[in-house]
Amino acid sequence: GHQLIVDNFGGKVKRSNKEYGHSNLTIDNNSSLLGGVGDSLRAWMSHGDEAEKIPDDFQIIGHTERSHAAAIANEKQSIYGIQFHPEVVHTENGIKILKNFVLNICGAKQEWTMEGFIEKSVSEISKIDGNVLCGVSGGIDSTVAALLIHKAIGNRLKCVFVDNGLLRLDEEHEIEKMFKENFVVNFTAINAKKRFLDKLIGVTDPEKKRKIVGEEFVRIFTEFAEENGPFKWLAQGTLYPDVIESGVSKGPAAVIKTHHNVGGLPDWLKLEVLEPLRDLYKDEVRKVAAILGVPKKLLMRHPFPGPGLAVRVIGDVTEKKLNIAKIASKIVEEELELSGWYDKVWQAYAAVGDDKAVGVVGDERKYGNIVMIRVVESIDAMTADWTRLPHDILAKISNRITNEIDEVTWVSYVISSKPPATIEPQ
Repeated sequence: GHQLIVDNFGGKVKRSNKEYGHSNLTIDNNSSLLGGVGDSLRAWMSHGDEAEKIPDDFQIIGHTERSHAAAIANEKQSIYGIQFHPEVVHTENGIKILKNFVLNICGAKQEWTMEGFIEKSVSEISKIDGNVLCGVSGGIDSTVAALLIHKAIGNRLKCVFVDNGLLRLDEEHEIEKMFKENFVVNFTAINAKKRFLDKLIGVTDPEKKRKIVGEEFVRIFTEFAEENGPFKWLAQGTLYPDVIESGVSKGPAAVIKTHHNVGGLPDWLKLEVLEPLRDLYKDEVRKVAAILGVPKKLLMRHPFPGPGLAVRVIGDVTEKKLNIAKIASKIVEEELELSGWYDKVWQAYAAVGDDKAVGVVGDERKYGNIVMIRVVESIDAMTADWTRLPHDILAKISNRITNEIDEVTWVSYVISSKPPATIEPQ
């Protein structure tokens, strides 16, 4: 938007050095947009170009070390351009800047509430005809989607949980128990481990993995629908970040990675898609979940990718690497819970690939796998910063992994933020 404004009003945009992560923004002039944020702020950047010349009738209201026109304004026409991301938690006073624009400059009213969203969603869903089949993973997104739909249409909803063999350690049993003990919905569990793992044999490309997992899910749901139907709708817990990253939002966003519940749907799908949460971010979904009475343990559970461990096992998906990823991730979660860090971070897991390193076990040299630990802080998953965990916690995690998993010799900690990295390795 910043570059588009500059170009559209007669300025000039040029390629420049890439600027990712935190930068210090210095406020240069008083403006309605940046009023009340102080003389400077830490801003989150993600760009590879800058305004070389700003348009006439615009003034520079903020700059960084790498961008002389990181914020510009035409106060007469109330047009503003900013090079940074005010919407992410990593930008200081970002919410203040957005409020300045939306409330003070545009004069909008704050009428959006989660209670209002629930009421509107239930009203709209109640108008649909036919039965709904909802794929649930045990995560907060699909669970909330199911509860919203059930609130609207009751027994016309059937929930199906598919064990694809790519879940966290013992997760398939925990999910079935949770649904049966906490929610009054029609629930069916399907064991499809072999189907998924057979399809993934020899597949190393992450996008192909995502497509395979997404299509196999839909194939199973379609088979279930034919045997237990009729169903008209397939419901999913798609969120707005999923839509954006898959490049199917209302704009020209590039495909960052395909999400199984938006980019993995094949042309032969016979069911219409129902996505009641596709306009929400994760923090909003958690607010809806709390209103609907979802247990706190599920409410604070860390996000898990739709393709599961297929994207945390780099390279070929083998039983050996799956087992390493499952046990190592369980260790990470346990140590964070014991130290009081689990609820402080957005996501924490272990990934494994084909890279190996030499270790020493007893008096012998050993060639084993390298495990990568990833712990990040975020609000909506659109951006994320790596968590500065205390070294003693990292030491405990590392020691447990190398002691409890024979195949592992090295443990590394990922210190890349999003952007330029993504939260998941694939």
